[in-house]
Amino acid sequence: ERRQTVVKGTDFPAWFKAVNDLSNETLRDYFLLLLFTGMPRQEAARLRWDQVDLKAKTLRITDTKNKEPLTLPVSDYLFKLLQARKGKSQGEFVFTSEKTGRYIIEPKNQIERVIKESGISFTLHDLRRTFISLASSLITAYELKQLVNHKASGDVTAGYIVPDPERLRVPMQKIADHLLRLAGAKETGKIVPIKASL
Repeated sequence: ERRQTVVKGTDFPAWFKAVNDLSNETLRDYFLLLLFTGMPRQEAARLRWDQVDLKAKTLRITDTKNKEPLTLPVSDYLFKLLQARKGKSQGEFVFTSEKTGRYIIEPKNQIERVIKESGISFTLHDLRRTFISLASSLITAYELKQLVNHKASGDVTAGYIVPDPERLRVPMQKIADHLLRLAGAKETGKIVPIKASL
């Protein structure tokens, strides 16, 4: 049976604070990327810098679950996060494990730390469910399917829609703005970084 757990809107302020209080910036940013893109956890963990185009503000994921490559636009908030990470990065992976020098695996200790500090139980896949659930009330079904790389099997109309990351930029920004509002991090129309380093 498919799980139904998500981070609820009322829990966002506490969850965001606990994530931003993590001393491990790599895992802090990893959790935020998962929430702000809805990417599957392993695709995000394996993300390399050659898949990140900061000039075009996009992420290119080639090894996806459904074997369909995906180019995602990133929101203003994620762009600042990735820019800050790039300035400190030395390896090929966006989220490099300090222990192995490769990409991060399952960060159980940091998940448990966020749960303890926020009082909110969650899994990494809950962040994808949260993104999709919130986005479903903000953007069209076609836009959402393209953002999360779901095949529209049996939908003839969807088969005629050519994926274009620029057409998805406004929907992605709309979702990010809504997430930031829920977290209490949006003031007077201007995005206020949750952490100064972002």
